[in-house]
Amino acid sequence: MTFVESARDDRASRSAPARAPYLPALDGLRGAAILGVLLFHTDRLPGGFLGVDLFFALSGYLITDLLLRETAATGSVSLAAFWGRRIRRLFPALAVMLAGAALLVRAFAPPDTVRSMLSDGPWVQANLVNWHLLAESAGYWDRFGAERVFEHLWSIAVEEQFYLVWPLVLVAVAHLARRRRGARRADGGIAVAAALASAVSLALMVLLVDGADPSRVYMGTDTRAFSLLLGAMVATGPVRAALARAVGRWAGAAAAVLAVGIAALWLVADGTDSLWLFTGGLFAHSLASALLIGLCAQAPRTSVARALSWRPLRWLGLVSYSLYLWHWPVIVLLSPERTGLDGWAWTATVGAVSVAAASLSKHLVEDPIRFRAGWARGRRGAVAFGAAMVALAVLWVAIPAPPPAAVDVALLE
Repeated sequence: MTFVESARDDRASRSAPARAPYLPALDGLRGAAILGVLLFHTDRLPGGFLGVDLFFALSGYLITDLLLRETAATGSVSLAAFWGRRIRRLFPALAVMLAGAALLVRAFAPPDTVRSMLSDGPWVQANLVNWHLLAESAGYWDRFGAERVFEHLWSIAVEEQFYLVWPLVLVAVAHLARRRRGARRADGGIAVAAALASAVSLALMVLLVDGADPSRVYMGTDTRAFSLLLGAMVATGPVRAALARAVGRWAGAAAAVLAVGIAALWLVADGTDSLWLFTGGLFAHSLASALLIGLCAQAPRTSVARALSWRPLRWLGLVSYSLYLWHWPVIVLLSPERTGLDGWAWTATVGAVSVAAASLSKHLVEDPIRFRAGWARGRRGAVAFGAAMVALAVLWVAIPAPPPAAVDVALLE
């Protein structure tokens, strides 16, 4: 939800000398992913939640490609610089959304929503909200409890945890591979590490799944890591070469088959009634997504890649991060009960408001801080980040929580 970084933005922010060409199809894939999520959350597409897996695979691919290119160009990875870029990319829009949504929820939402927001907010800030929701038994598929305005940010937490750990693994594996086998074998070691970790993650999902409520394996970092790791695996040189050999001149046909298969899953999958998703289905979808990403990168002139490069879809992909951040608070605040709308009219309304908020966020917050704000880098950037974190922490304490609902004991007798 990179949580998501566009291929164009990734290229622009990379400090390493070797730069990847801009691949518009990857922005189109991101646009398709956020559209699926938006339609799922407005009850228009039952399997649209699988867009999150597509986001994960894209993030794993782009981040690993970035790190490998830096390693090839400089011989190492500057972890401080990498994490600094992640903060500049993801934190400003998130912080603005958290503060804005908190004030709107306190002003207009029911007391239960305000209380859950104040409970969840610090965990969102700590990038641990997925584990907090699981600890509170907040089932992802449960639509009957009080709305949690930050519930969708579980996926941001998973990605942030991946961004923290995976670069360390990559650097360690690449270092060992160079010492033992030479620089050209480093990519192979990383591909093997990603494949093995993916297999472990899948095994954990199969072992831990609860058929009555699969929330634990759906939101757990350990059981969802394979979606990111499969994208990372496809970004490595040996897997790219193997994929090119396997499809040869049939890259267009292979991409079409993968795209049709992914679309079919989105149409038929249902979170609670499709147990097969959690015994291999999500893994297969993530692998198909990663392979499609790899094919779009290798063969950008295929029919599928050109279709994904459609300008409106690409534009949606470019604002997808802020759109993911804002769409769920908008849905909660502009519920059918509040607006009096339903069906496609409601979907169009919340979609339009969410897109407007996302566009403003990108052009007024994300891009200026990321590309033009000198104060956001180096020591001044670290101070600004620390100050913003303190301000958010104060916000969760400063907003008054509504009193708990009174219980009439006489009614219980």
